Amino acid sequence: MEAINIENQKEYIETVKKLNEDKNVKYSILTMGCQLNENDSEKLSGMIEEMGYTRTENIEEADLIVFNTCCVRENAEDKLFGKLGEVKKIKEKRGTIIAIGGCMMQEEHIVEKLQKSYPFFDIVFGTHTLHKFPQDLYNIILNKKRIEDIINIDGEIVEGLPIKRDDKIKASVTIMYGCNNFCSYCIVPYVRGRERSRKAEDILKEVQELADKGYKEITLLGQNVNSYMRMEKVENKNEKITSFAELLYEVNKIEGIERIRFVSPHPKDFTDDVIEAIKKCDKVCKLIHLPLQSGNTKVLKEMNRKYTKEQYLNLVEKMKKEIPNVTFSTDIIVGFPGETDEEFEDTLDVVEKVNFEQVYMFIYSRRVGTPGDR
Repeated sequence: MEAINIENQKEYIETVKKLNEDKNVKYSILTMGCQLNENDSEKLSGMIEEMGYTRTENIEEADLIVFNTCCVRENAEDKLFGKLGEVKKIKEKRGTIIAIGGCMMQEEHIVEKLQKSYPFFDIVFGTHTLHKFPQDLYNIILNKKRIEDIINIDGEIVEGLPIKRDDKIKASVTIMYGCNNFCSYCIVPYVRGRERSRKAEDILKEVQELADKGYKEITLLGQNVNSYMRMEKVENKNEKITSFAELLYEVNKIEGIERIRFVSPHPKDFTDDVIEAIKKCDKVCKLIHLPLQSGNTKVLKEMNRKYTKEQYLNLVEKMKKEIPNVTFSTDIIVGFPGETDEEFEDTLDVVEKVNFEQVYMFIYSRRVGTPGDR
């Protein structure tokens, strides 16, 4: 997929920067959700700071407040609406611009609730229009008219956005966007779209630039990293790197980078070539995040996870055999609709057998529009 030319957005950045000259304008950004959201917020911060804003942790002195939302669990929605109640007074006092973006804005019922109950917002933008934030901000400054910049088609991959990273040693690099798995509890494919992989040359260039700046640890990000380039193999026959395993080998060669991590893989797509790459690449950390969600085969089928309890355990045993000193972390959902105590015992059985280094356990959260909510 051809990347969008962002030169026009750079023009908006320069225009807003001139409008902000000598004004000492400040911004605050609140990020909810996963590392992909955090990476998006770094891009937003990069654009905003190039427009002349300086960051503040005190929202009461902010001239621009940005919410980068998540919709994986219901508590993120509660957090957003609670925060919006707080910033209403700040807006009334200072005229602060309120911008709300991220996954939650791709849900029609959420935008309708904002329009009805929180009409004081200025900008709403979705996951596929993040790169247009300078244009949206310029228009709100100029016209003072509320902007809703959301598209429901899969977004294109945008390269060359400014980025302001919070850490000086560790950095995340997105390698792909979207998801094709449609787990029955998950809203992500509906709000982030189908899988789209970045070109390997763009990924490697970004990692090299980070290495040149002194970064030591890289985390490769995607909803399902081990299906990297799967959808693009037919279209991009000239690509030299056509799999996640091949990408790992190339990132491993970059001097200056000492540790490589990745999240999140899907057990059903964990192929032998990836296992071999983890084994051979000395910089790839041997703590592997391998989401389980449930240890019961019936529940896994209802979750549309496409593997059984036995297949998961066999994969773990294969990796333990092939990769010396490998350890695992995982995600688990408790209380999936219809799950019995006996079925949950299977999950505990897997936890005991794998001996996870870390377990991230969550109560099932209803997501409007997913099969699990029907």
